[in-house]
Amino acid sequence: MKTLSYKTISAKKSDFDGKRKWYVVDADGATLGRLSTKVASVLKGKHKPSFTSHVDTGDFVIIINAERVRLTGKKSTTKEYQTYSGYPGGQKIKTTKELFTNKPEYILEHAIKGMLPKNSLGRQMFRKCFVYTGAEHPHGAQKPETLK
Repeated sequence: MKTLSYKTISAKKSDFDGKRKWYVVDADGATLGRLSTKVASVLKGKHKPSFTSHVDTGDFVIIINAERVRLTGKKSTTKEYQTYSGYPGGQKIKTTKELFTNKPEYILEHAIKGMLPKNSLGRQMFRKCFVYTGAEHPHGAQKPETLK
């Protein structure tokens, strides 16, 4: 009788409590989509060999200089972000240029959030992402590493 010489190991939530790394990403000159995919991958935990799709195995990510992220083509003038309050006439449309002046971190947060699962697990993953304008962040005590 033949038996398996290997087993697929499925990660548990208890395996990752308190064992998450912290990374810092500088968005200065980085393209929005390419940066967002790398950050979303780290938040999900796909860079680890122990990745399990139904468990949050990801790490924490700090993004600095969010106002210096780069958009290609005509997206800086033509791309629009829509919000809707749920009431009649409650739809608001803002262009990328308006958002860059008011809250530039929203553009990165919106792109990253769209690449995560649309359920409670995705919301839990997104809580590990911190986006800041400028080069300063308050997470120095966690000793974050730079993400390449």
